[in-house]
Amino acid sequence: MVELDHPFSTDKSLEESWQAILDLERLVPCVEGGSVIEQTGPESVKAQIKIKMGAMSLTYEGTVTVVEQDPDAHRAVLRVKSRETRGQGHANADVIFSLADGGGTIHTAAQITGKAASMGEGVMVSVLDALITGFTHNLAHI
Repeated sequence: MVELDHPFSTDKSLEESWQAILDLERLVPCVEGGSVIEQTGPESVKAQIKIKMGAMSLTYEGTVTVVEQDPDAHRAVLRVKSRETRGQGHANADVIFSLADGGGTIHTAAQITGKAASMGEGVMVSVLDALITGFTHNLAHI
């Protein structure tokens, strides 16, 4: 299990940020290599992400679902469940958004197996960290 915390800031209103994180069709493409394949329910999408880890390129497909939301506290939990498209590995994560005026924090608890995990925890953590850092930058602009 890899756990990471990332603060982010935005000039959007708290309400605009709240709506953005609940709009999965806008949110998922904020992750570099991420795309929505189809909406599968009011709070879930089938998604794909293509990740480069050194010379290796991996593609994961799965679901992103809003599993908890507390509008008063501006806190939401998204669950990601995905599998390598060409392999046995998976990448699952719970992503907790806690919003405040001017930004908030993102807590990611990820479980990764397969080829990505075989690269070693250091490489995996740095790739995940870079993905989330890029995501927080993009999130401020949607």
